[in-house]
Amino acid sequence: MAQVAQVSQATVSYAYTRPEKISSALRDRVLRIADEIGYAGPNPGGQNLRTGHFGALGLMMTDSLALAFDDPATTYLLRGIAEVGELAEVALTLLPFPAADIARSADERDAHAARVALRSAVDGFLAYAMPDRHPALDAVRRRGAPMVVIDSPLLPGVPSVGIRDRRGAEQAARHLLELGHRRIGVLVDRLAPDGRRGVVPRGRFRRIRDRVARERIGGYRSAFAAHGLDFGRTTVVEAGGFNRALSLRAARTLLDEGGFTAVLASTDVLALAALDVLAERGARVPEDISVTGFDDLPAAATAGLTTVSQPLVEKGRRAADMLVEVMRGGTGKRLLLPTELVSRDSTAPPR
Repeated sequence: MAQVAQVSQATVSYAYTRPEKISSALRDRVLRIADEIGYAGPNPGGQNLRTGHFGALGLMMTDSLALAFDDPATTYLLRGIAEVGELAEVALTLLPFPAADIARSADERDAHAARVALRSAVDGFLAYAMPDRHPALDAVRRRGAPMVVIDSPLLPGVPSVGIRDRRGAEQAARHLLELGHRRIGVLVDRLAPDGRRGVVPRGRFRRIRDRVARERIGGYRSAFAAHGLDFGRTTVVEAGGFNRALSLRAARTLLDEGGFTAVLASTDVLALAALDVLAERGARVPEDISVTGFDDLPAAATAGLTTVSQPLVEKGRRAADMLVEVMRGGTGKRLLLPTELVSRDSTAPPR
């Protein structure tokens, strides 16, 4: 293109990217000749190599891309990220790391995750609810790219945005216990990214790799202990993931055990699934059984679900703001957003 227009390559680049650097007449001539020969403009990849910037951020998560569309909590988080004005012209690249991918061995998965993190054409990373010791996080830190963690894990020297999960979970459990419930079944989404689901054996609690799950289980334990109860004797069912189908299966597995006066769910998706299964079985909520959740999704209010409210949209917004700050040379910090127990119609004293 530069040869045809008899100008320098820099002039062609300026015509497209920095028109103030050349005269209007020269820019018009360059663009007219480009249109005549079918030239579409400078290669973005070449520009990225020269400037070292890609105009994109990467959102890392330990699941398939479907999670971004199936899980309401993730959807609201993405909404918050998209609302940050400084990112209006920045692309958001979703970087899934499905750890339960059975097509690869554990070593192959680790190597693949590291390659993706090292080679991704992004300027900074948001790491969302990643498990402990994930190789992709190590790779990002070796690369020296700016990173902000959302929820987990907590990494030395890496800024993060989250909530006090343990406190919120303890509030939900204490609410049921203070109402008089003692036979409480527990639903959790995932304790480790290994695809396991069903009733949780006691030994698995020592191998929790998801910090959010670990904190919420810790909150339940604290509330039970304060009321003289052994949480280890409680039936806990793990869904193995975050989507509705797995949540319904987990709720059915728990309720098949029978004898509960309350269900303590670690997410609203699980709690709403429990409400649906109870409705299928003709059980009345809260007369026959109480149910609590965690997140306070809009569907929770519609269903009258007692839950722990957290600012999901605000969490995404604040994390993206913090990443912009870090990319501009700031240091970031650990930011904890507030939670609140919202009592609605799904809980009452046991009969």
